[in-house]
Amino acid sequence: MINKTLFSIFKQGSKTYFYSSLFFPTYAKKDVFSLYGFVRKADNYVDSIPQKINKFYEFKEKYYDAINGKQIDDIVIDSFVNLAKKKNFDPAWTDAFLNSMENDITKSTYETIDETIEYMYGSAEVIGLYMAKIMNLKQEAFEYAKYLGRSMQYINFIRDIAEDIKLGRIYMPGEDMKKYGILSLDYDFVKTVPEKFNNFIKKQLSYYCGWQKKAEEGYKYIPKRYLIPVKTASEMYNWTAEQIYNDPFIVYQKKVKPQISQIISTTIMNVIDPRTNKRHRKMFNIYPKVTPQLDCY
Repeated sequence: MINKTLFSIFKQGSKTYFYSSLFFPTYAKKDVFSLYGFVRKADNYVDSIPQKINKFYEFKEKYYDAINGKQIDDIVIDSFVNLAKKKNFDPAWTDAFLNSMENDITKSTYETIDETIEYMYGSAEVIGLYMAKIMNLKQEAFEYAKYLGRSMQYINFIRDIAEDIKLGRIYMPGEDMKKYGILSLDYDFVKTVPEKFNNFIKKQLSYYCGWQKKAEEGYKYIPKRYLIPVKTASEMYNWTAEQIYNDPFIVYQKKVKPQISQIISTTIMNVIDPRTNKRHRKMFNIYPKVTPQLDCY
């Protein structure tokens, strides 16, 4: 039975992750909800307006107390610590995660793509590693799991440009902005240089495609019962990337997210056969139209 608090935290977070995760086997679903309850709660503290800085540091301190054996009586932290022990998570992964969350308090810009990747190791790649342990995957799958976490995170960065500006953050590499003549990501500026902005966004999407292609090489290590929700979530991020490629300025108009019905229909196709390709899905009008220029395949 999944705890109501963990269920609520997850459901109020990512729609794509939540609804795809409902299709994990029952014996793994509780672990997935324990993981996402922990990471979502920490993320919520640093993403709130204004930031709940004291709450984040209190959360961080409680985690380290709990991992060292202290009784905490916090269902989110206790569930994660029990999961970490059961699945033998590397404690350094959680250190990296909390450090990246703290970066959202202390750091607002990233000059190079390598700097952004360093941030994403803690904010997203370790989530892939946690999931690999939950699914009992072989060590050979871990590197691909990191790429999947990274690619999904980067689409979020692109999708949430306007939202992150309100939080005082820009995750896009400063050197890329300079290269494409983007002096600011404020809408009032980018609307004056539409072609430059479009090219800049397509460059950012090219990072995503490269990482996503690498991640998909690791699908061969994932048993079907786990691949169904993993591939569903991944395909929804591919869909998001295509919407942004077709209209980069959409990121200033709305938060690009698939409908619940789209997530469910994609899951159904994956239940039938999670290893079918994109062309096959188009025959059933379940997968969105392919944008030839955005070649992530």
